[in-house]
Amino acid sequence: MKTNPTKVKKPVSAVPPPVRFELPFLEAREVFLAGSFNEWHPAMFPMIESPGGWTKELVLAPGTYEYRFVVDGRWIADPNNPKSIPNPFGGSNSVLEVPASKAAKAPATKRVRVTEITAFATR
Repeated sequence: MKTNPTKVKKPVSAVPPPVRFELPFLEAREVFLAGSFNEWHPAMFPMIESPGGWTKELVLAPGTYEYRFVVDGRWIADPNNPKSIPNPFGGSNSVLEVPASKAAKAPATKRVRVTEITAFATR
């Protein structure tokens, strides 16, 4: 019996890609990331030391967030992000806008009669 091969592609993922935070502080002992995405907890998200500084990846829902780095106990705004707003402590918070992903913009699934197996792929 001869069968027809089917092409199966990966389905569209509803999980947005992670956001990468980077801070080029080479002489710090410890660095954390705090912001509106974690209720400003200064020790919840430790950053990982790398040859170029410190990094942290987070999966965030689409929206606008404020954040700061906590470097050896000292709160600082992101020196590489020109977007900021004043905070109530006399400093400024960095601002991050996470756009809606392509997966989140995908139309709702519609029921159709299946005559051939197909799927959708993302990059």
